[in-house]
Amino acid sequence: SNWVTSYRVLVSNDSHAWTAVRNESGDVIFEGNSEKEIPVLNMLPVPLVARYIRINPRSWFEEGSICMRLEILGCPLPDPNNYYHRRNEMTTTDNLDFKHHNYKEMRQLMKTVNKMCPNITRIYNIGKSNQGLKLYAVEISDNPGEHEVGEPEFRYIAGAHGNEVLGRELILLLMQFMCQEYLAGNPRIVHLIEDTRIHLLPSVNPDGYDKAYKAGSELGGWSLGRWTQDGIDINNNFPDLNSLLWESEDQKKSKRKVPNHHIPIPDWYLSENATVAVETRAIIAWMEKIPFVLGGNLQGGELVVAYPYDMVRSMWKTQDYTPTPDDHVFRWLAYSYASTHRLMTDARRRACHTEDFQKEDGTVNGASWHTVAGSINDFSYLHTNCFELSIYVGCDKYPHESELPEEWENNRESLIVFMEQVHRGIKGIVKDAHGKGIPNAVISVEGVNHDIRTG
Repeated sequence: SNWVTSYRVLVSNDSHAWTAVRNESGDVIFEGNSEKEIPVLNMLPVPLVARYIRINPRSWFEEGSICMRLEILGCPLPDPNNYYHRRNEMTTTDNLDFKHHNYKEMRQLMKTVNKMCPNITRIYNIGKSNQGLKLYAVEISDNPGEHEVGEPEFRYIAGAHGNEVLGRELILLLMQFMCQEYLAGNPRIVHLIEDTRIHLLPSVNPDGYDKAYKAGSELGGWSLGRWTQDGIDINNNFPDLNSLLWESEDQKKSKRKVPNHHIPIPDWYLSENATVAVETRAIIAWMEKIPFVLGGNLQGGELVVAYPYDMVRSMWKTQDYTPTPDDHVFRWLAYSYASTHRLMTDARRRACHTEDFQKEDGTVNGASWHTVAGSINDFSYLHTNCFELSIYVGCDKYPHESELPEEWENNRESLIVFMEQVHRGIKGIVKDAHGKGIPNAVISVEGVNHDIRTG
């Protein structure tokens, strides 16, 4: 528990001579935190123009040490002497709605996209949040509302942690972009929409988002709005099927044989008393209803793509590389996103926090990072045919509105390339002797101890 309780602010234009921020009575001592979670906003007494700023802690939590995370809000002014001014600023030519959308605005934007592209879009909901807000999704396909044999189903979801808002906005930007590009006849987007059924669910936890949105980008903090209304972390609220599988594998003589795929959900999890969010139950029902092949859940606070397993096999470790039988495929999928992102694999970029994911090219096995039981990725892999990865789209969980165009440029190509991966590999129809399709036929690949089933 480390935090700074008071500090001074000094400014400079040459980094040598420093002036403290003052008021009538002398140097201003700004009040810091009284605990570690809730951000504190301080205003300067008068506007200042400076090139450098220095924070000088004066006191801190007595049982801790000096530790402070801060964000400075200011306005850029052109510097006539600075040749490098704005050289790194990223602009976009895409004509999209770059703003933070609350629930009502998100719903309105979906309607606007549906109105612009009625032939290729459909709005539907997969259930409700704890507070009764509908969990809306947009489907993009040449035959909305219909599963076509041989056409793979893809999904992007975001906002399982309500305060990680960049993923939500990226999905809203993506649906606008795909509609516009389809109307403009962009062959790449037309091809993707005609050959794929795409589902975009921008806000899995609208209740949590509502809390974060009210606090705003400046005062959002690291955890406000992260959980559902009843305090559940959706990200690891799914049934732990890993333990069932591994126990069965370890007890070779045991009669209780668990399949290596489509592992059923345990009875205790389905009971009404189980600590399961209504949002999680809605996602599971959605996953069971639609035969998804590939999915990405967009998260924030880091810049990396994490692939399963997310849970370590050894009970005695908190970090350990735990590959699935399809590890080579997952590593490729993770790399397909990371390598086409503008920053993820850039060796010159600074790490978001303490961990540097450069050695694995902006990707990481979830369990080798930190173990999580009951993750959406592991559940999706062990209970359905769908391969799912967690995509951490930015260091800042709640970037400022002004940063959204740059974040869109950073992620746009990756979002499209990752969707295109759904067409890799083998696909086809399993038929009986009369040429009729066989549902639930088990398909095994030699050397891969994980089967899938036909739809």
